[in-house]
Amino acid sequence: MKVNCAYRYEMKPNAKQRILFSQHVGAARFAYNWGLQQRIALYEQEKKSTNAMEQHRQLNSLKENTFPWMYEVSKCSPQEALRDLDRAFQNFFRGIRKGQSIGFPSFKKRGRHDSCRFTGTIKVGSKEIQLPRLGVIRLKEKTKVRGRILSATIVREADRWFVCLPVEMEKPDPSPIEGAPIGIDVGLTCFAALSNGDKIHSPKPLAKNLKRLKRASRQHSKKVKGSNNRKKSALKLAHIHRNNRNIRKDFLHKQTTMLAKTKSVIVLEDLDVKGMMSKKCLSRCISDAGWREFRCMLEYKTKWYGSSLIIAPRFYPSSKTCSNCGHLIDKLPLEIREWRCEVCQSIHDRDLNAAKNLLRFNTGSSPGIYACGDTSYGANRKFASNVSMKQEVMNGIFVHKL
Repeated sequence: MKVNCAYRYEMKPNAKQRILFSQHVGAARFAYNWGLQQRIALYEQEKKSTNAMEQHRQLNSLKENTFPWMYEVSKCSPQEALRDLDRAFQNFFRGIRKGQSIGFPSFKKRGRHDSCRFTGTIKVGSKEIQLPRLGVIRLKEKTKVRGRILSATIVREADRWFVCLPVEMEKPDPSPIEGAPIGIDVGLTCFAALSNGDKIHSPKPLAKNLKRLKRASRQHSKKVKGSNNRKKSALKLAHIHRNNRNIRKDFLHKQTTMLAKTKSVIVLEDLDVKGMMSKKCLSRCISDAGWREFRCMLEYKTKWYGSSLIIAPRFYPSSKTCSNCGHLIDKLPLEIREWRCEVCQSIHDRDLNAAKNLLRFNTGSSPGIYACGDTSYGANRKFASNVSMKQEVMNGIFVHKL
């Protein structure tokens, strides 16, 4: 099978190459903002739209007299930026058609998300890489690039420069995993509760470094704008954010790889992360957990390693259903972490009980008593219709087998 993956390496540029990097990302940012301004003006005046190729021809015609400094950078930098802008507008209009809240493209600010993309001749050596107009750049580790290189993107993080190489490669079809299926309930008390009784705890890098981050933010706000001290404090803040991000991504990669390699079926709940982020009391903790990134990693890693990922419907009552007898309670506030079933008197941990119910969603039946579709399910007939609905969902509506 053909898969797309990416390699990421940190570069060791010299002083001249750092200047070239800044020029290229600056040209990409300028082209993106220029193209966005031109599109807005064109629509306001003539109610028309344009595309990336037309804007690139228009920009090339202005280079000689208006923007002669753009000859110092590779043509890929502004061209790929205009393509990114075109893709952003396509996503915006697609969101309007589907009723999704995808924001209108915004202008890029200097110093934030500095990056540019290269295409064409890209050569990778043992510890160096050759890019158009930038020459040979040393890397901090040996390369292990396999497959056809599609492009190269240089990215600045604080005071470090990285190169990302997306590749297309042919991999043999993975053999099915023989491990037991598992249900996973993500939360804030523990990052993930597994149906086998285990719990995975998150390192919570933002919560642990919050005091340090607040102190650095206060110090940064007191610096004079434009001064060298303010630049140093901004760099210090960027180091803290980068460290938190690296800790979180390292944890997520290790856990998702372990689950995808050892579990044949993984059942996960479809959470409204964006809606939950709107709550001020939960937004910081949810951002620190990285639920959405956890699901995205599982989606492609299960495809790579031969396991399956099943997404339970968003309103599946995994927490309010007794995993022992199937009784469904009416309300279960978030602050209640343990509860007793009024039918079978079983005491349940909220997270573990939800994980067991998610595992049962995979099998489509109750734990050894009723088959899927029974008209009587425990003591609650309201949930019986949901059981039949689960079988319909299993037939291809919400199940995503990769």
